[in-house]
Amino acid sequence: MTTPPSFWSPVVGTLVPYVPGEQPRVDGLVKLNTNENPYPPSPRAIAAISAAAREGLERYPDPESTVLRQTLAAHHGVNAGQVFVGNGSDEVLGLAFFAFFQHAGQPLLFADVTYSFYRVYCGLFGIAPQLVPLDAALGVDVDALAARAAAPHAGIVIANPNAPTGIGLPLAQIERLLAASPHRVVLVDEAYVDFGGGSAIGLVDRHPNLLVVHTLSKSRSLAGLRVGFAVGQRPLIDALERVKNSFNSYPLDRLAQAGAIAAYEDAAYFDKTRAAVIDSREGLTLQLEDLGFEVLPSQANFVFVRHAAHDAAALAASLRERKVLVRHFRQPERIAQYLRISIGTPGQCDALVQALTRVIASS
Repeated sequence: MTTPPSFWSPVVGTLVPYVPGEQPRVDGLVKLNTNENPYPPSPRAIAAISAAAREGLERYPDPESTVLRQTLAAHHGVNAGQVFVGNGSDEVLGLAFFAFFQHAGQPLLFADVTYSFYRVYCGLFGIAPQLVPLDAALGVDVDALAARAAAPHAGIVIANPNAPTGIGLPLAQIERLLAASPHRVVLVDEAYVDFGGGSAIGLVDRHPNLLVVHTLSKSRSLAGLRVGFAVGQRPLIDALERVKNSFNSYPLDRLAQAGAIAAYEDAAYFDKTRAAVIDSREGLTLQLEDLGFEVLPSQANFVFVRHAAHDAAALAASLRERKVLVRHFRQPERIAQYLRISIGTPGQCDALVQALTRVIASS
């Protein structure tokens, strides 16, 4: 039974929830729609999760995720007090929006085409979004963002590399934004940075207004485990901890902490699978260009493509009929003719190319 609207808090009826990528249960599907890693997690992570499941689940997990934070800090060259962890990067982002971007109606600046959860959090927390259009090449317009930051604003959020375009910004451009917004937080969402971008974590010690957010869902193949983290100077981390402990003191369970620690400790497996994804991305890009697609330059584990002679929605539907699933965004209008295609295994990429070849030939 649907809850009667009269029982709702007033804000609930105004919310426009995030729509996640489809997770169909179809045998034999080539699933390239949600940017998951095509390779399984590190065997060491699986072993650690299994071991953790055998002992201690009757007790609460460490609310501070101490060992995980120490592991992440050692890997990224910071101290554990500069690391915050949460139940996936989406939770970390949500807590950050609550902690840093509610400033008496001042607008939060981010690109008009980017991760759509940013708008959802703005609606949830009553933050006014100000969307800054991407440039003509669908890159983040740093000049426009910096110019807008000269007026009162709540902060800046950048996905780098951006989603769904896959285009990355050099760190010098991130530093421009940090300088343009010295009294507000600049949040850099690096969900895809391990596939070719440059991480801004190395800038944290020089910039007290920088918060960098990562996830283990993509490059460490742990989308099903839900682990994300943020790195920033201690005052920012303290704010996140205050919000977290006012909402859920135990966001990461014992299994998640154990698996995440082991995944980070298995550097060789990470390097191997990351290189495989990048190699497949470069090969797929060439094959798609041979089929007549325009492929935006990607530093992520997906490509963003369009074909001048074929409607994107029709292509997505035809691929689905052939059991190949990709992501099509009908809105905003300027990207309605693009498809976002996650990078799969070589076999999955071949199946995609074969299906596209048949679709294009048949039309």
